[in-house]
Amino acid sequence: MWLDIIKAFIIGGIICMIGQFLIDYTKLTPARILTGYVVAGVILSAFGIYQYLIDFAGAGASVPLVGFGHLLADGVKKSISEDGFLGIFKGGLTASSAGITAAILFGLLASVCFKQRDRE
Repeated sequence: MWLDIIKAFIIGGIICMIGQFLIDYTKLTPARILTGYVVAGVILSAFGIYQYLIDFAGAGASVPLVGFGHLLADGVKKSISEDGFLGIFKGGLTASSAGITAAILFGLLASVCFKQRDRE
């Protein structure tokens, strides 16, 4: 168990370190970096590379945005094999629906629980 936790921490930390490096030393906006992470996950998944990283690091590789890109690509791939051409349109949303729903609900919960303040 401890080895799995250490591997997840190291791989997740490396992914975050790359993002921080891009923020600090390039002119890329955070939105472009986040989008780049999702696209990188799709590309690495398309070549079959990212699954090995998930098998090695577990949550350290599946939780960051690169893992979200992998989830989208994997969902599309599975849906295409089951439903054909229509799987292109529904596969990614079906695979990621639980995560998207959780993000929306937790955002709603946070907005209800906390008072909004204007920046001064």
